[in-house]
Amino acid sequence: MRTFQSWNALVKKRNALFEGGNCGFKMNQLRFMGVICTVMLFIVYRTTNYQYLKTEMEAKFHPFETVKDYRSHNGKLGGLPRGIMQARSDLELRPLWSSNSQSKASVMTNKNLLAMPVGIKQKDNVDDVVKKFLAANFSIILFHYDGNVDGWWDLGWGEKAVHIVAHNQTKWWFAKRFLHPDIVSVYDYIFLWDEDLGVEHFDPIRYLRIVKSEGLEISQPALDPNSTEIHHRITIRAKKKRFHRRVYDLRGKTKCSNSSEGPPCTGFVEGMAPVFSRSAWYCAWHLIQNDLVHGWGVDMKLGYCAQGDRSKKVGVVDSEYIVHKGIQSLGGTGHPTMRTTVKRHGASSFDLRTEIRRQSTWEHKVFKERWNQAVEEDKSWVDPFLNYQRRSRQQKRQDN
Repeated sequence: MRTFQSWNALVKKRNALFEGGNCGFKMNQLRFMGVICTVMLFIVYRTTNYQYLKTEMEAKFHPFETVKDYRSHNGKLGGLPRGIMQARSDLELRPLWSSNSQSKASVMTNKNLLAMPVGIKQKDNVDDVVKKFLAANFSIILFHYDGNVDGWWDLGWGEKAVHIVAHNQTKWWFAKRFLHPDIVSVYDYIFLWDEDLGVEHFDPIRYLRIVKSEGLEISQPALDPNSTEIHHRITIRAKKKRFHRRVYDLRGKTKCSNSSEGPPCTGFVEGMAPVFSRSAWYCAWHLIQNDLVHGWGVDMKLGYCAQGDRSKKVGVVDSEYIVHKGIQSLGGTGHPTMRTTVKRHGASSFDLRTEIRRQSTWEHKVFKERWNQAVEEDKSWVDPFLNYQRRSRQQKRQDN
């Protein structure tokens, strides 16, 4: 009996020693793993911080290029030290000489840009618009489609604007060629307006204050209900609102209800007076087709450039509104009720505006075909608004 008890005690003692050693081993293992985790976290932190600083340097010298983009250009730019490179420009006029040019060389005060196609027949109206924007410290670029630049020098601000001439070209033709994102990336907002807009009830500074506070990447001022031409109900001014993002209308062919989730019911501005943030314009410039100069159909797709949900990032500002006068100067008479006819040699005369509308309709058809083909061919592209629509429906079900 004693022998059995002694043997049992010996076994228990052995097990206790084994368990104690095992526990000690586990404790040492935990300490070792803790050291390894700490080292790994430190390495991840240093790597992430390095990548962040490198990206910041890239953004400083190449605001729209990634590190990968820069390396792909290395063969062409390898002869330059990186600190001397400037990947962007602006539309600011520089003096030929100045007594304190050294201090002025890097100073830029204008942070926003107004770009307009203009003809001499609309000189008085353009004068009213430009004066308002100059008072708000905007840079001005005028696209002269009629070739007449000399007729503008008598205005007090004529020499303060940039003037570009190309006969019978449209706003979108000019924008694609002269408003490249690298050229206008210094500006916070780009106003790409038509020339036949009345600005008596519009203030650029108050307008941008609303745009910034509401996070609108793409916007336009609302249209006075008494405007000569109104094409979409969402653009009409709502008198009791500061701004709106959607419209409700069950009349007509296009019905806009609470379930409507796309243009022209929400996430839409028209092509006559769009306003883009820097990021939105970077996207929109790539959307504009080089050869489809009338731009028809582009406004329906601008929401894809809103840097997020178009039903939230696109809007119409009501408290600062404009009047659309509907004066067709390019290819027209400069008067809203008159037609322009041209006579071909040995042929009957034809109406210029009719021909322009026919061309615009054809371009619209081509643009839609290109969009559909691009969607079909790009297998990696996913329509971002399908996800927004699913979430919206789920949220509505939960609320109900």
